Amino acid sequence: MGLLEKGIENDLKRFFEEDDLQGNSFYLRELPETIVECHLKIKSELTLCGLPYFVAAFNYLGASLDYSAFKKHEGKNFSKGEVISFSLPFSIALTGERVALNLLQRASAVATFTENFAILAKPHHIRILDTRKTTPGLRSLEKYSVRVGGGFNHRFSQADVWMIKDNHKTFFGGLKPAWDFFQKMQTHYQNIVVEIHSIDELNIAIELGVKHVLLDNFSPENIKKAIALKKAGMTFEISGGVNLQNCEQYFIKGVDAISIGALTHSAPHVDLSMKIKNLSTSGSKDSYEF
Repeated sequence: MGLLEKGIENDLKRFFEEDDLQGNSFYLRELPETIVECHLKIKSELTLCGLPYFVAAFNYLGASLDYSAFKKHEGKNFSKGEVISFSLPFSIALTGERVALNLLQRASAVATFTENFAILAKPHHIRILDTRKTTPGLRSLEKYSVRVGGGFNHRFSQADVWMIKDNHKTFFGGLKPAWDFFQKMQTHYQNIVVEIHSIDELNIAIELGVKHVLLDNFSPENIKKAIALKKAGMTFEISGGVNLQNCEQYFIKGVDAISIGALTHSAPHVDLSMKIKNLSTSGSKDSYEF
């Protein structure tokens, strides 16, 4: 078992419990263990992602798929109609199919969407970042998929990097008291990012010695004004309202990164299916398109 498989073992347990794997013991006992040919069909253009999770789902049920046979396909661009073939016992193929495909489709959707942004941003040396706006229970998968798609991860939790947001400033009575609070919470190597909502607030942040700022819902014109104030050693992240139709407006020299919640909360669906072929009945008159 690989490290990733071990790391998501509890997640897989939960996924299969949700699919009521334990519901009918007689059914599970009676499923034939005949080795069948499985065909993973790509039904829309996509960046294929999540194969370690796909393989782990079947192996959790007792298969012995070798991920190295799938590795060359991870992160690869596929066209509609391409097929990846492999073999499994029928019992495991049938029982694991839906969980495995759900994970693969979700990961591929996020990776495909992220890649669309990353390709556009790369010539400008701007990183595309995800956010914590992830599907509950799937953060690890979705953030992995962002990386495969050419993006970068922001923070994984609210405590690995402190981010001072509008609610903090409202509660503490402004940026300075919020900054002072999180300075006391900070560990030796922990960064603090400050969400900035105006040029005036940016000036306060610079006076406080803030290194990392997020310009929230700034127009391209105001981003340029903010960059004129940028000090050496500062990083400028922008966020809010950036999409594939308008992102070129935000590729401004001096911007280090753009964080986009839509990478994980609004990635368009991609289409995949898995069909099974019983080799012992290959001469049957029945044929099903896949």
